[in-house]
Amino acid sequence: MDLNTIWFILIAVLFSGFFLLEGFDYGVGILLPFLGKKDEDRRMIINTIGPFWDGNEVWMLTAGGAMFAAFPEWYATLFSGFYIALLLMLLALITRAVAFEFRSKDDNPKWRKFWDWMIFIGSLVPALLWGVAVGNLLRGVPIDADMNFVGSFFGLLNPFALLAGLAFVAVFTLHGLTFLLLKVGDPVLERAKNITTKVWLAAVVLLVLFVVYGYFATDIFTKALGPNPGSVALIAALAILVAGWLLREGRYGWAFAMTAVTVIFTTLTAFIGLFPLVMPSSLNPEWSLTIYNASSSPYTLKVMTIVAVMFVPLVLIYQGWSYWKFRERITQETHLEY
Repeated sequence: MDLNTIWFILIAVLFSGFFLLEGFDYGVGILLPFLGKKDEDRRMIINTIGPFWDGNEVWMLTAGGAMFAAFPEWYATLFSGFYIALLLMLLALITRAVAFEFRSKDDNPKWRKFWDWMIFIGSLVPALLWGVAVGNLLRGVPIDADMNFVGSFFGLLNPFALLAGLAFVAVFTLHGLTFLLLKVGDPVLERAKNITTKVWLAAVVLLVLFVVYGYFATDIFTKALGPNPGSVALIAALAILVAGWLLREGRYGWAFAMTAVTVIFTTLTAFIGLFPLVMPSSLNPEWSLTIYNASSSPYTLKVMTIVAVMFVPLVLIYQGWSYWKFRERITQETHLEY
């Protein structure tokens, strides 16, 4: 296994970790206006992700940084071609961060309601756009012989990519719901229990449609080059089905574990389906970006590997400690200003 493959795997792991962690707080943000009937309820919901949401976003920055350093041509083509979509995502994330900080600066109900809806929008838009981005990467995008994206923003909004976006939103919402079932008390807990079946069913239907459509719209399950991700996709499907049974049985900890498996293995399905490509060209397969023609020099990859081995374990230890430290369930008696 060469360093190009190792760094492709590491980026896949970083994005899997990002979608795992940021996925549930996107889901919590999406559910906020619907489960929080009063300000006290919404405060409880926000407090469940208050200590974590900004740390979770570090995974996105780390994945983007690793992509820039290890595969600069991939980074350049992706970020220039998806520029408008990524700008919208950035604006949504900025709005979301501001909303977390500003909602408690004034007791006016209208002020807090406005920022609560900004948390909703700032959670929904990135979840949708990440799915759209993954859908386009799997389907292929117009890249010319010079590794330049020659498409348009509206070309990215094709049916397959939009379905991928909706599937990501639904799965993240389910993931966030299982997290809330572990972290909140009544009355929010009771409301969360009442919508589990509907949210789970929506996630299952959209995920199945995404996989079936992907079989016909892409070659990730039929390609001759690289590993086939079919078995990994099957694990994701089985996990979300088991999650539904666990939710009905009231075993919320295991249900959260199963939605986590669904998120991780869905992400791995996409990366395995791409390998050894990083951005397929829909114009000519020979113009596709691969882990070799888009990579940095071997020396750069070697130095980065040494740095990653030194610092990634420290980040994992610190973030694990923060989740352990704030593991208690949030109730109406819990006094946390956020």
